[in-house]
Amino acid sequence: MMKWITREKIKVDRVACPWLIRKFVDPQAEFTFLPQGTDWSAITDGILFDVPHCDLGHHGEDVSFNSILEKYNLTEPALILLGEIVRAADSRPSDPHPAGEGLRWIAAGFGKLGLTDHEILEREFIVYDALFAECKRRLNQP
Repeated sequence: MMKWITREKIKVDRVACPWLIRKFVDPQAEFTFLPQGTDWSAITDGILFDVPHCDLGHHGEDVSFNSILEKYNLTEPALILLGEIVRAADSRPSDPHPAGEGLRWIAAGFGKLGLTDHEILEREFIVYDALFAECKRRLNQP
């Protein structure tokens, strides 16, 4: 079990990444959410994601979800498609997937429910399960 660390007040990418990590990288992952002003370079006791200047962060139009897919060699077509949706919802790329706008709305709505970051993860993982299932269906994957 590894400790995974990111910024608090999670929305799209910082919910999608924990879902991806738990499902495909580290089923026992523990997530820690720290304030925006944290000195990220001083953290040595965990894996940073979706924070400034980290390997598992944004690179060009790609978001942290895409960085995790690449680092852990996750190449399943439905995950790649889900990554395009997350990217569209989180970074406004030049050629966004149309489902990204709906995901952005869902993430914003969860942010307005007065839940903690851990409560958002608990409730929103089912949204990503459903999106992944639809990605598989659209790609005719079992």
